[in-house]
Amino acid sequence: MKLATYRDGSRDGQLVVVSRDLQTAHYATGIAHKLQQVLDDWNFLAPQLQDLYETLNGGKARHAFPFDPTQCMAPLPRAYQWADGSAYINHVELVRAARNAEVPKTFYEDPLMYQGGSDDFLGPTEDAKFLSEDWGIDFEAEVTVVTGDVPMGATPDQALDGVRLVMLANDWSLRNLIPNELAKGFGFFQSKPATAFSPVAVTPDELGDAWSGGRLNLVVQSSWNGRKVGMCDAGPDMTFHFGQLIAHICKTRNVRAGSIVGSGTVSNKGVADAKGRTEWPKGYSCIAEKRAIETIQDGKPSTDFMRFGDTIRIEVKGKDGQSLFGAIDQKVVNAAG
Repeated sequence: MKLATYRDGSRDGQLVVVSRDLQTAHYATGIAHKLQQVLDDWNFLAPQLQDLYETLNGGKARHAFPFDPTQCMAPLPRAYQWADGSAYINHVELVRAARNAEVPKTFYEDPLMYQGGSDDFLGPTEDAKFLSEDWGIDFEAEVTVVTGDVPMGATPDQALDGVRLVMLANDWSLRNLIPNELAKGFGFFQSKPATAFSPVAVTPDELGDAWSGGRLNLVVQSSWNGRKVGMCDAGPDMTFHFGQLIAHICKTRNVRAGSIVGSGTVSNKGVADAKGRTEWPKGYSCIAEKRAIETIQDGKPSTDFMRFGDTIRIEVKGKDGQSLFGAIDQKVVNAAG
């Protein structure tokens, strides 16, 4: 099934069930008001939502209305936890190679993760507001999951059973603020502003064989100012799958229902062209990676970070060409007006 949260003037919005084709929706008021309620009592409430979903898809829901992504908050407007990984080691390799640094061996053995702010998420079409272009504004196209309760010590397979929903994210980064934060021995903090999420969250069964082994085996499309810059395959180059990411958190703590876990920037390996030069034909899911590629190829970056007025669109389409999660479609604006 597909779930979204509509604005209603409250902090947590109103839960709606969305049709498979993202054309119609129906309030879930008679079942649950908020998505967190469903996650807290999944085994009882999810089957009821599934029944409503099937009725909606069959065109028999009496109070269905046209689905409008611009009315959406993040599916979980605020969460108990937002933990983001760096599951695509190729991304780390590129960024480090650009500054002539090696990737530590441990990066290939254990996931790298940070804990982001979870009290203030952005809806899929909300403006991304920043006070300065000098901060190095960058988008990051990611895949994320929402969990149920997962106990401390869970294995990757056990952790994978705790995945309830799959979403997309734009994990905004302020690249020029990162070095000073990391130099202090902590971070990220100021360099990671509010994250935006796709209009709908989707249960794994809805994805069919595109959800396999804890990975989303589909292409994440990124369009910057209307130009497609990334067609990155989220599956094969994901070094650590979502079960491993969740199990990493569970090493020392329980993971509670309503936790969001991110994949990190979706990234694909380069390929050698006829002249032996490495190229990245699938593009990029963040500007930092593009700048790293330019540095490796040409000795310096030539692509600037985002400016006020720039737009970014992130979307995944199924094998039938239809949008699965709806699109994150944002504009960068000056918070100072």
